[in-house]
Amino acid sequence: MTAGGWNEGRAADFDASYALDLTEFAAFIAATQPSLVEPLGLGEESPTRHKFLARLQGEITKRGIVHLLRNGVEHLGNHVDLYYPTPTDGNADAAAKFAANRYTITRQVHHSISKPGDAIDLVASVNGLPVFTFELKNSITKQTVDDAVQQYQRDRDPRDPLFGFGRTIAHFALDDQRVKFSTQLKGKASWFLPFDQGYNDGAGNPPNPMGIQTDYLWRRIIAPKSLAGIIENYAQIVEERNPRTGKKTRKAIFPRYHQLDVVRKLLADVAANGAGQRYLIQHSAGSGKSNSIAWLTHQLTETTHGGKIAFDSIIVVTDRIILDNQLTQTIKSFLQVGSTVMHADRSGDLRRAITAGKKIIITTVQKFPYILDDIGTEHRDRTFAIIIDEAHSSQGTKTSAAVSRALAGIESADDEEVTFEDEINAIIEGKKMLSNASYFAFTATPKNKTLQMFGNPVARLDGSIGYEPFHSYTMKQAIQEGFIMDVLANYTPVGSYYRLMKTVADDPEFDAKRASKKLRAYVEGNEHAIAQKSAIMVEHFLDQVIAKQKVGGQARAMIVTSSIDRCIQYFHAVRDALAERKSPYKAVVAFSGEHEYLGDNVTEASLNGFPSRAIAEKIQQDPFRILVVANKFQTGYDEPLLHTMYVDKTLSDVLAVQTLSRLNRAHPAKRDTFVLDFANDAEAIKRAFDPYYRTTVLSQETDANKLHDLINDLDGFGVYTTEQVDEFVERYLAGVDVAELYSILDASVTEYSELLDEEDQVKFKGDAKAFLRTYNFLSTVLPYGSVEWEKRSIFLDNLVPRLPAPREEDLSFGILENIDLESYRAEKAVAMQIVLEDEDGVLEPVPATGGGLGSDPELERLSAIVKSFNEHFGNIDWEDADRIQQRITEEIPRLVSQDEAYRNAQANNDPTNARVESDRALSKAMFSLIADETQLFKAFQDNESFKHWLEEAVFRATYKKSA
Repeated sequence: MTAGGWNEGRAADFDASYALDLTEFAAFIAATQPSLVEPLGLGEESPTRHKFLARLQGEITKRGIVHLLRNGVEHLGNHVDLYYPTPTDGNADAAAKFAANRYTITRQVHHSISKPGDAIDLVASVNGLPVFTFELKNSITKQTVDDAVQQYQRDRDPRDPLFGFGRTIAHFALDDQRVKFSTQLKGKASWFLPFDQGYNDGAGNPPNPMGIQTDYLWRRIIAPKSLAGIIENYAQIVEERNPRTGKKTRKAIFPRYHQLDVVRKLLADVAANGAGQRYLIQHSAGSGKSNSIAWLTHQLTETTHGGKIAFDSIIVVTDRIILDNQLTQTIKSFLQVGSTVMHADRSGDLRRAITAGKKIIITTVQKFPYILDDIGTEHRDRTFAIIIDEAHSSQGTKTSAAVSRALAGIESADDEEVTFEDEINAIIEGKKMLSNASYFAFTATPKNKTLQMFGNPVARLDGSIGYEPFHSYTMKQAIQEGFIMDVLANYTPVGSYYRLMKTVADDPEFDAKRASKKLRAYVEGNEHAIAQKSAIMVEHFLDQVIAKQKVGGQARAMIVTSSIDRCIQYFHAVRDALAERKSPYKAVVAFSGEHEYLGDNVTEASLNGFPSRAIAEKIQQDPFRILVVANKFQTGYDEPLLHTMYVDKTLSDVLAVQTLSRLNRAHPAKRDTFVLDFANDAEAIKRAFDPYYRTTVLSQETDANKLHDLINDLDGFGVYTTEQVDEFVERYLAGVDVAELYSILDASVTEYSELLDEEDQVKFKGDAKAFLRTYNFLSTVLPYGSVEWEKRSIFLDNLVPRLPAPREEDLSFGILENIDLESYRAEKAVAMQIVLEDEDGVLEPVPATGGGLGSDPELERLSAIVKSFNEHFGNIDWEDADRIQQRITEEIPRLVSQDEAYRNAQANNDPTNARVESDRALSKAMFSLIADETQLFKAFQDNESFKHWLEEAVFRATYKKSA
């Protein structure tokens, strides 16, 4: 017997035609169901045997191996059990049957009929039926997990029975440091995802003092007891129907490591502590919370505490009117659970569900208060698990949000968005946490109230009590592992975009005049701002997203606007800009309710020409490519084709994270994302992400000349010649055989290995990756190109993966992909600050006192404003600094203080409203100066720090003076 309870199988016993270990299968049947040996023909080679094996193979192909292991197979009036499940406590007969399951791992299995010499490293089988395959690599042979992935993609034919869809549960590629898996092989299109534990809140695995870093896969994941849990409770094939075409597709589901880990830890805690607990699960957006909730919900129905079922009912709370099909279908697909699920859509449904013996009750946030009332009064003698899913918090109407706020007792200003999380917190806050219920709260971005309400209390060194999640899967880890995209990697404020144009405007190799003209029009022609910004967006989308085949040519974009009025204006302006470019693509608009526009009442349906419920489906289809939104779809919208976002709305805190995260869903053809922001600056976005995102890399202003410098440095190493680059690119574009390409690359690999010492190898490889990253970014942002840059990009993109890793590079996994060596040296202090910020994000507690402006404002003298202005903005190259100071200290305060609405707010002793009116009056004053003070107006529009400073300075200088 091998380690972990597995026996070693014999490769000679594997039948490639039927993809099973016939000896082990026959032995299992003979030991557990001896009366079937003869009817199935398992005693000897015969037509009877082939008839049964053909039936078995056909059922596995049709339903998948997991279904057959759970349910067995029918053949000519005989029921054949293929696997015995985990026994309940005290059931000796079931325990004996479970012990009869046979677990084998077989080395070098010859799997191919057409290529009998081909062999896969390992096959793991249960009762002779393969459940996992493995390709193994190790650092001794200088091969990695990625080589194993490529072997699956290149050498394993999905037409071989062993590799057919559903024939096994998963295919694992691994080395001694990392693990990846795929549930379906599709040749080169096979998509492998990491199955690592995570390390320091990022990707990878922690050091293992007992052996190699990946031995957890053998000891904890596929050990027989763990594998039984995966077969019985996690692995699944689901069928999804396209509502537009009616076509059905099947998808295999297998838990990622963090999903398996959180569900198992929650179940263990329930078994130990029973009802009355609180759990906060902070899992990044795109981490698969729906499936995690489904797996948890199903297994909580059978979890015991103290010898009794822990919960009488499981209540799943969602803000979606109907829980998405995948979640419901996944819950219902497990053993003996389908008939126990009910939706509590009306008052009284909970009572009827409990009476009818429904174990799982799904409800919406709107009905949740009634359910809490019932739990706290009529059903005090029962126990409940309440699972809260915050995944899609933006799709409801204003009406439903208002109902929720009324039920929750929430009062909020019009400009403060109340999220689903706020509603849930307020509902529960209004009632005591129930001792007969456990709460399981899933969120990607917990607020301070959420942490205190559901988090684990932790004693601090100073004696205070803090709170932390029960389990976390960070945004940092999700990005590093490729589960989601890094939406901040290509975040560009408009000011940076504009300055990028200017830095290279005089370079004869490029033509940036067209983009620069539109950008100047934006800052200098306010009455046409929306039209000009729309033209910038459309031009960027067509030239940099569509033309460059982002997401395999399927990329979509979203325009985030600040109001319904602005949303409708943008929709018309974008439509006009597309028509002006004679583009075949169209825009879709999304907002709630009916709204007046140019004298007519319009809805999103009347503008789009199709029902509101079809928006999410239509944007996936051509010709619809750009989604213009006001609040709707801004959070919770899950669309992997979404690549680019244009933001013209002030974002802060959680809303900024949730909004930009609409871009983060991974797709096999998605390599990057892009944000062009007209309303926020990089620092504000960074502050919003910091508490939830361990490390933040923002691409701000990138000097295009750096690419020239990098090329000069790379050329100087002598690893390649210009002639080799040209020859490689010509062959590459001609589509020659890969062997002809490798001959050129291998010559450079030899030069790199023999010519350069380790220090220069690190420098060359780092510079090459810096070039590729910087060029990829600039080619996305700038509306021009360079032949030489593109040739180097093609050549280096193919060369870098073939370069052996220098020893220093192994000191920190992925460091060269994530830093630019030149900028690191030049900005050492900044790099150190980023390292310090790679810590747990800390939120301040909920304030115990009220806020607002005091009744005795601090009035600043004009000289103090001048001093503050010079300290903060004296480094700006003002065209006439003295004149700007005069405008700021005299003319602008005078215009603001004369505003009638502002004067009325002061007269009513209403400082909060006065500040709102002061800021509005300031914006009006700035617009009046646009013709004379273009530079000042541009700073006010583009520089968020300057805008905030001026708003504060003007308010301090004018409040109470004119009352």
